[in-house]
Order: sequence, then C-alpha cells, then structure tokens
Amino acid sequence: MDKIKPKKFWTTQRIGIIAGSTLLVAFLIYQFFFADKRSKLNVEQDKLTVSTVKQGKFDEFIVVTGVVQPLKTIQLDAIVGGYVTEKLIEGGNMVKQGDVLLRLENQNLKLSFLQSETEASRLVNDLQNTRQSLRIARFTLQKTLSELDYQIDQAKDAHERNTKLYKDKVIPDADFLKTKREFERLSKQREIEIESQKYQEENSRMQISQLEGTLASTQKNVNLWRQTLDNLVVKAPVSGLLSSMNVEVGSNINQGQNIGQIDDLNGFKMRVSVDEHYISRIFAGLQGSMEFNGKDYGLKIIKIYPEVLSGRFEVDMQFDKGAPELIKRGQSAPIRLQLGQPSQATLLPVGGFFSETGGNWVYVVGEDGKRASKRNITLGRKNPEYFEVLEGLKAGEKVITSSYENFGDNEVLEF
Repeated sequence: MDKIKPKKFWTTQRIGIIAGSTLLVAFLIYQFFFADKRSKLNVEQDKLTVSTVKQGKFDEFIVVTGVVQPLKTIQLDAIVGGYVTEKLIEGGNMVKQGDVLLRLENQNLKLSFLQSETEASRLVNDLQNTRQSLRIARFTLQKTLSELDYQIDQAKDAHERNTKLYKDKVIPDADFLKTKREFERLSKQREIEIESQKYQEENSRMQISQLEGTLASTQKNVNLWRQTLDNLVVKAPVSGLLSSMNVEVGSNINQGQNIGQIDDLNGFKMRVSVDEHYISRIFAGLQGSMEFNGKDYGLKIIKIYPEVLSGRFEVDMQFDKGAPELIKRGQSAPIRLQLGQPSQATLLPVGGFFSETGGNWVYVVGEDGKRASKRNITLGRKNPEYFEVLEGLKAGEKVITSSYENFGDNEVLEF
C-alpha cells in the first residue's frame, strides 16, 4: 500500500524565486542608496593633457614683446615754413652735428626781415638827429646866455651909476627908472631862457630814451628775423643716424611739420606694448629681463606712455648694464616683466580648461587613474606658466588641464 509523501517547502523553484527576488531587492537598494548617479562620459586618455599639482615658488610675471629703439630719438620739426629748394642728405645716412640737411625758401620772411631792418635804420637816424638837436640847443643856450650876461653887466653898471646920481639928485626919476627896468628885464630874461632850455633838454632826453627803447626792441626783432632766415637752412642738431627724411625738393613745408628724425646710436632701449589690464600695476622702475644670444639682460621701466590704443599702452625699458652687442634697431624680443615678488604657493599648470571653467572647477583624476571627477576650486594669481591655487587642490593631485570643450556638463570622465 502506497504512502503519501509530504510536500517539501524549500523546493528548487521556490529557492530560485527567493534568490532572484533577493538579488533584485539588493540591486534596487544599491541603485537607490549606493550607486554613483553622476553623469559620465567615456574619453580617450591619450588625447588629454594631465598635469600634476605641485608646491613651489610662484613668480608673478607677464611676457610682453619689446621692440629695439635708440635710447634717444630727435624729431626734426620745421621751425619755419617754406618750400624745399635743395635736399642734401637722404634718410638712412649718418650725419654730424651741424650738417646741412635741407635748404628752404620763404619770400614773405625775407620781406619782413627787410622791413624790420628799414625800421631799425630809421630809428637810428631819428635817434642821431635828436641827439644832434640836443647838442645844438646846448650851444645855442650857451651863446644866448653869454650875450645876456654881457647885456646884464652893461645894464647893471648903468643902473648902479644912475642910482648914485639919483641919490645926489643929478638925474631925473625917468632916467633912474629906465636903467632899473632894463637891468631887471635882462635878469628875468636870463632866468626864463634857462628854464626854457631846461624844459627842452628834458624833453629831448625823454625822446632819446624812448627812441633808444624802441630801437633796442626793433634790433631784437631784426635779430629774430635774421635767426628765422637762418632756420631756412635745416641743420642736424646732433650726430647720429638720419633714419628718415620725409620731404622732397619742391614740396611745401608748414611751420612745425615733422620732416624726419635722427637716432642716437650710442644706446638702445626697448619699446614694450602692455595690455591695459595691467595699467594699474605698471610703474617706473619695475624690473624685467630679456634673453638675447643665450644671455639674460636686466631691464627696468623708465617711461610710461598713458595713451591706451586698441586696449594696449606702451612703456620704455632701459638695459641695466648696457644693451647686448649686435642688437639692431627694429628687432623684437619677448620680455619677462616682473609684477611682484616670488612666494610659495600651490601651483596648477596653465591650460585650455580655463576658457570653459573660468577657473571655478576642474576634472581631478582619481587615485586609480581610471576616471576623473569634477571638483570646485579657487584660483588666484596667474603667470604664463602656472595658476596660484587658493582652495580645492593639493600638491600631488593630477588634473586634466587641456580643453573641456567636448565634455559638456558630465561630472565624471571615464578613461
């Protein structure tokens, strides 16, 4: 007789179902609580630039381009205007101080000079005539006074005789009064003649003084006109290289017009163009350096030009210990311009990542080297080689520093 077997609870099917359910629940729990839900992107590691963050000296500088120029450049400006009748030296030649470069012609200047000379000659004649008149007036006075003194002496004698005779009642009153009045008249006339001559002499002296002042002023004008005419012959003010002469025979030149320049080849400087972003940090005396033929040469800023054109301004830099040998005018070279003193800092190499992130975050490579994750950072100063890291990175970590243009918003890059 057959026996009924009890059914087993842990059948293979049931065990399979429970095991599958358990795995499914575990997977869901893992996905919900532990799985990395960040967006990911697979990239080729060979096409990336990975740099190592390091601790070191941060040297704050910028690299600018300088152009070699003469230490002194003398601009030739026309002191007077005129048309060019002769051009003796072409640009590009060496000149010595005093060499004649151009000859100009200006008829109006010559006419003004002749008029000034004529006026000076007229004043000289007027002055001589006035002085001669004064001498003649003095001689005339001496002659008049001499004649009056003679007449006064005669009238005095006659008056004194008549006075005695009148007291003795020898002559009548009329004869006494006649000689008295004649003596008094002549004496008074002498006083008037002296006063008149004194006035005439003072007036003549005043005229002479005025003429002398006018003549001196006119002679100065004559000298100025003569110097102006001399400026029609343009001469080299210094010795050097006549680097340009921008006029031709027959051309008309206006007063103050630039006609060329002379370069003093006894020294050189560097004319440097700087981005206006740094204008507040540039000052006279700021140091820099330049490499030429394998040697470093120190420079310092000696002049700052305040005009900003197309977002840039210019400065002049002078060599500390003389310009390099064989350097030529017009050569260009990179210059390392120091903006601050070196200091210890965490350094991140410069790269294309900055254009997409603005320095606010980077992809940091994990320790396993298989992925890189986005991390927020804070950057400080920058030079052509490194960023100064203020927060978010430490020495030894590896960062992708090439461009992030194709990474989108993904938070994790997998290699």
